Amino acid sequence: MEQSGTPALLAGTVQDLASGVVSALRGGGHSPVAGDGPDTPDTPDHAAGLRVAAARVLGADLLVADVLRGTRPDATAVALLNRATGLYPPRADAPPAIRWSHWASVRAVRRFTPDASGPADVPPPEHEAVWLTEATWQTLTHRLAVLSALALPDADCAVARAARARPADLARGFVRAVRRRDWQQAAGAARWLTLLDGVPSTLGLETGVDFVELMGGADQRVALSLEAARALRTGALV
Repeated sequence: MEQSGTPALLAGTVQDLASGVVSALRGGGHSPVAGDGPDTPDTPDHAAGLRVAAARVLGADLLVADVLRGTRPDATAVALLNRATGLYPPRADAPPAIRWSHWASVRAVRRFTPDASGPADVPPPEHEAVWLTEATWQTLTHRLAVLSALALPDADCAVARAARARPADLARGFVRAVRRRDWQQAAGAARWLTLLDGVPSTLGLETGVDFVELMGGADQRVALSLEAARALRTGALV
């Protein structure tokens, strides 16, 4: 695939896609999350390449509003994520985070279109669980935040089990991320913490989520994770 564009253009496209997901999570999804799609006759090849690359960055979160709200996703969004997983498979030497993210994306597509053409179902890289279970609390928080798209009530994989085993460590990491003004990491950690039992009552997670939104919510990927956390708290998954 040809180079999709400069980092700034790609980052802007990721923000645009994330903004559509945020709107859908807030109940205002009046237009397709993915817009007009990558393959329409009026879409230039360069713009199409940017959107596919951005879908690869956003991963399974492109469809998270429909997963959490129990709605049917727009076919364009499913096709876009399916194309991204096909064009950007993990390399043989890819780190665990890339493998888990790819698995989550394929799983999200298959959730809605079991017979879609594209990458076949791939098993979760469970053998790479040590990457999380032996991590320090700081590293655990960073890695779980990167994989926050896996924070779903029906998740049953090594990543979810690692999170469930260490709620106090993740709470500690959330506080550290807030103090360091790492809003994306804090928002990702909040998604997991919303699901976990044993989170210290002194954490004040709901207040913390509001504070992270106030300080970092202009970043649409931060806003996406925060809205997902709120949906998880209210039990929106059908």
